Amino acid sequence: MTTTTHHNHSGFLLSLPNIYRQSPISWCVFSSTMVSGAIALAFLPLVLTFIIRYRYYFVLFYRAVLVRMWYDCKTGLSREERAFQYVLTHAIPGDPESILETFDLWCSKVEFISNIGPKKGKIMDRMLSDHCPLTVLELGSHCGYSTVRIARALPLGARLYSVEMDARNAAIAEKIIRLAGFDDDTVELIVSPSDEVIPKLRADYGLERLDFVFMDHWKKCYRPDLQALEGSGLLGKGSVVLADNVLFPGAPNFLRHVRKSGLYEWKIHRATLEYSKGIRDGMAELVYQGIK
Repeated sequence: MTTTTHHNHSGFLLSLPNIYRQSPISWCVFSSTMVSGAIALAFLPLVLTFIIRYRYYFVLFYRAVLVRMWYDCKTGLSREERAFQYVLTHAIPGDPESILETFDLWCSKVEFISNIGPKKGKIMDRMLSDHCPLTVLELGSHCGYSTVRIARALPLGARLYSVEMDARNAAIAEKIIRLAGFDDDTVELIVSPSDEVIPKLRADYGLERLDFVFMDHWKKCYRPDLQALEGSGLLGKGSVVLADNVLFPGAPNFLRHVRKSGLYEWKIHRATLEYSKGIRDGMAELVYQGIK
């Protein structure tokens, strides 16, 4: 005799919430929910790995974008104006070191601003000390942080030409530079796009040679501006070009030109992004050798 076993699912069905016992459609919804949950759990380790791996970039996005948007709406001031107000009320006028330290405190603890920062700044300090440049060009004044950092390290009689295309940022940079104690004889601020200034440096500003060039403006401008400087004849043997953020956000076209041109002895100073942890960055140091 064959015994037939009947599987009774009534107990299982009765254990389900009423909504899933009402119709086949409800049962399909329940099944779909269970499958979706299983898929989500399967991808959870991948998502967690992604978040952990790129956590520093998420922190940067929060500090550089979300915090900025919040304070923009709350204060009605630009990020650069807020930084200036903090420096004005906390730094010692006429003391470049105090200006820089106060700026660093603001950028590391309150709002992210893309200055060269203290770590990479010390690399630039050593280069300025080693080369003692008399004529310096800065492309990208922004808030004036790097302008003050360069000006304080220059020998007596040296002159810094700082170029900033954004008029609002230039106005803030002007205030920071003067607050630090530097006058027009030491620092001349030029409010104009870099590609318009470089061709006029010889005729309008009487320059014959640039001893040191610091690039910290739009990364897409690095290569064309370097090529314009090469064509201007203002780079002589031994002239130094220092370009910030060549690894992050990066300036691949600039580095490609440097490698292929054969005009420079060069190296990368590796560091982390200013006021950040775990984000690799670097500065390119070029020493012009000319056509060999």
